[in-house]
Parts: sequence; C-alpha cells; structure tokens
Amino acid sequence: MSRTVEDKKAIVADLKETLSESTLALVIEYQGLTVAEITDLRRRLRPSGTICKVAKNTLMGIAIEGQEKWQPMSELLKGSSAFLLVKDDFSGAIKAYQDFQKASKKTELRGGVMDGRLLKEPDVKVLGDLPSKEQLMAQIAGGINALATKIAVGINEVPGSLARALQAISDKDKGDNATESE
Repeated sequence: MSRTVEDKKAIVADLKETLSESTLALVIEYQGLTVAEITDLRRRLRPSGTICKVAKNTLMGIAIEGQEKWQPMSELLKGSSAFLLVKDDFSGAIKAYQDFQKASKKTELRGGVMDGRLLKEPDVKVLGDLPSKEQLMAQIAGGINALATKIAVGINEVPGSLARALQAISDKDKGDNATESE
C-alpha cells in the first residue's frame, strides 16, 4: 500500500518538528528487526527522551533539506534506516541503544549528527561514555556540599582556636606567677 502525497507531507512535517526539538540524531541499520524488537528499542529509549522514527530515507532527506544543522545526515541515508532523535540525555540514549544492540545483535550504528557535525561510530561511543545529566548534577551538588561543609568546619574552628590560644596564654601567666612567688 503506497502512501498518499498528504501522508508523506505529514510525515515530513512530523520529522521536521521532531528534529527541531532534538540535539542529536543517530542513524541505525534496522533491517531484520521484528515489530516486537523495534517496540523494545523504543521502550528502552523513552526514559532518555529519545524518539525512534522509522522513515524512508527520501522523506528524511526532504525533512533535513535547508537545515544546516542536520545536513551531514544526508551521507548516512542509505539502506533500511531508523532514526534515533535525542532531545536531552544523549548519553543515556546512546547507552540504551548499546544495551539493545548487545541484546539483539541485529542493528548497526551508521553514525549520527550533532550541531552540524557528522559523527562516526567511535565519536558516538565517546558521547555514550560521558556521564548522564543526572550524574553530572549529582557530582556538582556533591562538590558544592563538600565545599559548604569545609567552610562550616573552618568557621566553627576559629572560636575553638581562639579559646585554646587564650587558655594557653592564661596557663602561661599562671605558670609565670607561680615561679615568681617561689
């Protein structure tokens, strides 16, 4: 069953809208995946805010036309393509895809596009190794908390140090007075 021109225009409009909200697009070879496996991939990607679109390369080519940010993707448009359009957590999305790929062994990453740059498989792997947004936020919060703790301990130590110094002077004066009276 072929699609009508209106259907194709709707698909292109949907792809353009999704691309406008995305920071990273990955192109994978999905030939051989069953509907259940594609559904599993989509389920794994959902927590990272990633959308998996299966579309004809010509329709994606029309969607990226005139968009400099996504133009390098045209080099990846061949064969059976599925597009992983990542909104925020690209590290989490890449890890979810890698987990799926290890389990299914049926897909192949062709590459990706981010900020107008074509990314090959090693580049995407490096992005996947970066900590997720939540991990970075936790590391920053931990650093701020550690700094605040050190400041509080330092401020709390000033009166204690002053008290010990005064006590030492007082003890010395008592010792000097005791030697003079002898």
